[in-house]
Amino acid sequence: MDVDIPRPLGKAAMSASWLASLCTSINAGISTGMEELRKITVQVPERDLELAQELTGEGVTETVRAALKKLASIRAQQRLLKLRGKVKFAMTLDEMRYDRE
Repeated sequence: MDVDIPRPLGKAAMSASWLASLCTSINAGISTGMEELRKITVQVPERDLELAQELTGEGVTETVRAALKKLASIRAQQRLLKLRGKVKFAMTLDEMRYDRE
């Protein structure tokens, strides 16, 4: 699969870059906005929860959300790794680095 992202100039470059990032995130399964919330009850080992909360510095809800986001991120990374060597980019590495700034 070849993905060719055009390289516009100026402000349009930021817009195109943002759009490309958004499309990639959506295609990779990464959430890009607020979704419907679902209330759950879970039983977890107390020590595991304590360690996770120490790491996040947050309460139970935010710690669970962080863990779920991390799992989604890992899944997206695995899916993207399957594309390694199959995607042709129109941007150079330096252009992608500039986009991060």
